[in-house]
Amino acid sequence: MRSFLDIDEALAGIPAELVTLLASVEYGRGREALFRVQAPHVLERLAARTRFDSITASSAIENVVVDDDRALKLLREPAADGAYRDRSEAEFAGYRDATDELLRKRPEPLTVPLVLHVHRLLMRHTGDPLAGKLKTSDNVIGDLNPDGQVTVVFEPVAAGPEIERQLVELVERYEQALSDARLPPVLLLGAFVLDFLAIHPFQDGNGRVARLLTASELLRHGFGVTRYVSIEQRIFETKYSYYAALRASQADWHDSGHDVWPWIGYLLRVLSDAYGDFEARVAAGTALVGATKEEQARNYILTQAPRSFRISQIVDALPDISQATIRNALDRLKLEGRLAVGRGRSARWTRTDEAAREGPRSE
Repeated sequence: MRSFLDIDEALAGIPAELVTLLASVEYGRGREALFRVQAPHVLERLAARTRFDSITASSAIENVVVDDDRALKLLREPAADGAYRDRSEAEFAGYRDATDELLRKRPEPLTVPLVLHVHRLLMRHTGDPLAGKLKTSDNVIGDLNPDGQVTVVFEPVAAGPEIERQLVELVERYEQALSDARLPPVLLLGAFVLDFLAIHPFQDGNGRVARLLTASELLRHGFGVTRYVSIEQRIFETKYSYYAALRASQADWHDSGHDVWPWIGYLLRVLSDAYGDFEARVAAGTALVGATKEEQARNYILTQAPRSFRISQIVDALPDISQATIRNALDRLKLEGRLAVGRGRSARWTRTDEAAREGPRSE
């Protein structure tokens, strides 16, 4: 809420390098509409892969890890309540539910009931009595030392009436700033997420709720790249920079002496990189218009799939291509020396160094 006490002042004097990044992100948003018309089939495939990447990556940031094969099963065939093997699976399934609902719903103004609903979805399968409720005891943001002790790096707002007051005020001020239309929505979103994480309104799940709201708000304001390139995956790959940017911007937050730009700069870099990757992936997909299904599978494996993967991940990302055709493409690439495969029924396939240079960085 502190950033929005005087949001015009907080966002005054944007650093020159961030002006360039903001322009890059806005340009990407403009190009996106063109791709939706020209390459809808390519975007459908990208969306299938992004769903998997986003749910697994955002969960992994919080050390909620589920085996790839089990994760794919949970994404395709949700288990009945009580059928999850452990809390990690239950939390993973909750992130799946929240992601799917937010991506499908019609954009609407942000409200505190919506924030609580997102948390309730996230924790719905865990049996947590605080699912969808504000925290009842204080929590801290800190580093876990090798000896098991925690070094506190930031103390969020204390539990109690002040939590609800600050969360309500943050949402109201954010929506008012959007209505005033004096500042770019993506900058306001960055400030909102910073304040939300400083308030830390829930006992558990604050980071995941923040990332879910980020994706939802990006879609609301026309930044559809979050459907086709996983923002969460990029945060996972740069999580040390993610935490460093948050810490830099949270310093002196309680006294309203903080600097929003380290965090907003991080967010803009992630979005700018995502739009660059998006264009490259669309170009690779559209270049295969008229190609055979095996050629399409081959191209996807070499240029868009993670460097190391299981067949089930490729099948999930290419729903219109048969498993037999995908297997043929894999076998041919193996014979060419472009893929190596491990042993066992659930063996992982890995692009060789030579083949990997044709595709994107490992995910």
